[in-house]
Amino acid sequence: MLERNILDDNLTLSAYVLRRRLEGREPTVGLVLGSGLNPLADEIADAASIPYVEVPRMKTSTAEGHVGRFVCGTLGGKCVLAMQGRLHGYEGNDAQEVAYPIWLMERLGVRTLITTNAAGALNPNYEVGDFCIMGDQINFTGRNPIAAPDPANLSDRFFSMKDAFDPELRAIAHDVAAERGIRVQEGVYLGALGPSFETPAEIRMFRLWGADTVAMSVCEEVIAARHVGMRVLGISLVSNMGCGIEGASPTGSEVLDVAKTREADFASLVTGVIAQL
Repeated sequence: MLERNILDDNLTLSAYVLRRRLEGREPTVGLVLGSGLNPLADEIADAASIPYVEVPRMKTSTAEGHVGRFVCGTLGGKCVLAMQGRLHGYEGNDAQEVAYPIWLMERLGVRTLITTNAAGALNPNYEVGDFCIMGDQINFTGRNPIAAPDPANLSDRFFSMKDAFDPELRAIAHDVAAERGIRVQEGVYLGALGPSFETPAEIRMFRLWGADTVAMSVCEEVIAARHVGMRVLGISLVSNMGCGIEGASPTGSEVLDVAKTREADFASLVTGVIAQL
C-alpha cells in the first residue's frame, strides 16, 4: 500500500476551496506582492478577494504591510492571482509553509510567477528607488522547501536551477521599463532568513559573493516554482542601501516609506509586463 502524500492531499483541499471562491476565474499569472507593494492588488479589476485564513491548510501573513489575502481578477488584460502579502520564514513558517501558496497557484493553473519584494542594495551603483530585475539568486536562508519526502513526490526531486529567473521574462521587463522611462537594474539577489537586518560584515561578505541586493524572502518561492515547472520573474524595489553602505542603518518603516513613493512606477512596470505575456 502506497503512503499518503499529506502535502498533496492538503494542496488538493486548498485548491478545491479556493477554486470555488474564484467563481469561474482561471488565473494563468501569479503575483506575489512584497513589503510596501501590496497596493497594486487594489488595481485588479473584477476581483475576488479571499483571506488566507479562509484557505484550509495555509498559513496567514503577520508581517507589517502584508494584507494577507488572495486577489484574483484582471490586470494587464490577463487573469492574475495575486498574493497581497506573502509568508516569511521569520514569521515562524517552515520552508514548505512559505512555498505552499506557490504550489497552490500551480494547482490552479498558474504557469508564470512574478515575485516582488523590497530589498537592500549591496551594489554601490544602485540608488534607493531603483527597481532591480533578479538575474539569479543566492539562497542564504539555510532552508529548501523540497528537502522532505512529500515535496519530492510533487515533481522530480533533483532539478536544474539554471535560468531560475526566465530570460525571456527578464527581457520583457527591461523593454517595458525602457518604454515607460522607469529606471531598472539587473543583478543577483540574496535571500536571508531575517528578521534582523544584515550586519555591515555580512553585507561585505555578500558583496564578495557577487550579490547585488538582499532581503528576507523570495528564494524559497522561486525554488518551489521551478520545482513544478513554473516560469519566474523577480523584481525588487531598492528600498535602502545595505547596512554600513554610505552609513546606512535600515529600518522597517524606511522600507515602507520608500515603497509608497514608487507605487505608480511599480504598477506601470508590472502591469506592462503582464500585458505582454
